[in-house]
Amino acid sequence: MSSNIDVREQGNKVFLITGASTGIGEATARRAVEAGFRVVLAARSTEKLERLQAELGNQSALAVTCDVSSWQSQQNLVQQTINHFGRIDVVFANAGFSSGPTFYGGEEKPDEWKEMVLVNVYGAAATARLTLPELVKNKGHLLITGSVAGRVTSTQNFYSATKWAVTGMTQAIRNELSGTGIRVTLLNPGIVDTPFWDNLQKPELPKALEPDDVARAVIYAVSQPQHVDVNEILIRPIGQPQ
Repeated sequence: MSSNIDVREQGNKVFLITGASTGIGEATARRAVEAGFRVVLAARSTEKLERLQAELGNQSALAVTCDVSSWQSQQNLVQQTINHFGRIDVVFANAGFSSGPTFYGGEEKPDEWKEMVLVNVYGAAATARLTLPELVKNKGHLLITGSVAGRVTSTQNFYSATKWAVTGMTQAIRNELSGTGIRVTLLNPGIVDTPFWDNLQKPELPKALEPDDVARAVIYAVSQPQHVDVNEILIRPIGQPQ
């Protein structure tokens, strides 16, 4: 892997990532360490996090088991980060999933709808609320994973609705934090070849995005000069119609 960031510029900066055990979060963690950040890896899968921490090195990475749908679990995540590294400079609220229940027809799965709201919407909001005090203190950077489905009407139904909520949330945070010196970026990936699709039908495309394609977009936003705020990145594979 290669990066355009001068590692020396990052010093001891800390990059916290939710949903870090697989896919975009995992790829971003690797890119962040390469760029000189220390990283905090948060997800529900302890075993996967510990493997990634071992790969990245204990001096550079801290693994914290966290369920983003729980306020207390996220409080613990932030406290462990401060206790271990002493600061937070970049936060990537990346955790999310889709289970695909429809509004009409098929099997009713209200509990899956509820979990999507708790993870995709409430989880991202809680991550922001709990880390923003540190980010404001350090003039840091908040990034949130939205989706192309949060910009167009999607056949993924309720998942799309949660990502529309994330789009609005990110803009609301940016407006509220105006004048604080922090940056806020919304990442809207298209179809990415990750475990996200394990229980869903993935559309046919010449080639889906790789997680590292999105990770490089994250690092692009983070690596801009402090006065440059990359508000939104929409990144899709060639051939994805919407």
